[in-house]
Amino acid sequence: MAAFKTLLAFTSVWVHASATGVFVMLPLDVVTNDGELRDESGLASQLDQLKGASVDGFSTDVWWGLTEKSAKQYKFDAYSKLVSMAKERGMKVQLMASFHQCGGNVGDDCDIPIPAFAHDASGVWYTDKNGHEDKEYISLFADNLPIGGRTPLQMYSDWLNAFAATFSAEFGETIAEVQLGMGPAGELRYPGYQLSQWKFCGVGAFQAFDKNALTSFKAAAQAAGHSEWNSPPTDAGDYNSKPEQTSFFQTGYSSDYGKFFLDWYFGALKTHGAAVLKSARSALGSKVNIAGKISGIHWWYKAPHHAAELTAGYFNTDNRDAYGELGAVFAQHQADIDFTCLEMADSEQQASCDSGPEELVKQVMNAAKSTGVNFNGENALPRYDTTAYGKIASYRSGLHFFTYLRLSSTLLSGDNFNNFKQFVNTLHAGTAVV
Repeated sequence: MAAFKTLLAFTSVWVHASATGVFVMLPLDVVTNDGELRDESGLASQLDQLKGASVDGFSTDVWWGLTEKSAKQYKFDAYSKLVSMAKERGMKVQLMASFHQCGGNVGDDCDIPIPAFAHDASGVWYTDKNGHEDKEYISLFADNLPIGGRTPLQMYSDWLNAFAATFSAEFGETIAEVQLGMGPAGELRYPGYQLSQWKFCGVGAFQAFDKNALTSFKAAAQAAGHSEWNSPPTDAGDYNSKPEQTSFFQTGYSSDYGKFFLDWYFGALKTHGAAVLKSARSALGSKVNIAGKISGIHWWYKAPHHAAELTAGYFNTDNRDAYGELGAVFAQHQADIDFTCLEMADSEQQASCDSGPEELVKQVMNAAKSTGVNFNGENALPRYDTTAYGKIASYRSGLHFFTYLRLSSTLLSGDNFNNFKQFVNTLHAGTAVV
């Protein structure tokens, strides 16, 4: 009998440990531009419905542009109220430190720029070869450039310390995780495929032509004994080019120059990620999980050049494992990887775009496992069908948290909600349904 009880206890622990925590992402504009909760009573009702479906918690962007409208003046009141609403229901919260603007990405129905004291600066934005600037997120090449007396990295650090002063009592309790925004759409990448310039499945564009990036690249090339390499690639086409229309993605990427440029471009991205994660770990301490998001760039994944990943900064060709290298950066700061596009199947994609979302997800999952960090997932686009849920559940054995994008009346109605409840049960049960 004692042996049976011991076995039962062990089994219970195993099932609990193998279950995936399920969160639901709140609307982007759940906090208004005036810093107030939008439709608090309606949200409360929706959270009750999620709780009834055994959802573990919810996630929300904590917008830099709403919480620090004046330099070093912080206001987190609406987000404190959200944490309290979760606590009242016995739910957990994932808070996303969103240092990018809201507006301009897929599904964005908001307009929240980054704070004016940063937004109005000049010469600090990602820039393509045609001189087009993207103001969604400050260029990592300006990380150590003073803007109004503080560098961007100092601004992020100050904000994180203010955030910790407000929320630290709930770290590791109601607040299960803090995700660090490290680029456009909160992802650690370059804005290679801006929707104002790009359509699926163009190769995107390198974002290394602002003065700070050019200075950095020329210095790196000169130090390597190649002063003749005085510019990032200008033969990589434009945002909507196909790889076969460019010389860089035909042969240039695998040349000595191409490999050097891609290593420098990716290296700058890794350095930026490491700096933000280090600041976060210092400010937030060890009681709460931290995470960063890697983008699910699945188009051209099956092609040897991996063109779209390259323009976004992921050097995942020429025998390089971009995601393993990023995993090592995350592991150094005990940060989890958050990844998207888990609902996508290869068979649903355009064959002409060499898409490989399933293989990509598996590569990133393996990278997380090999570097000893948790793998968290999201869906890239709203789906309500059992096919999509089955694809997500097929990854369940390696999935720590799953965050569904996103809360809406559509999700909570009829068969959509019935499918979702079954999906939650599947992830909690520790058994995958393919």
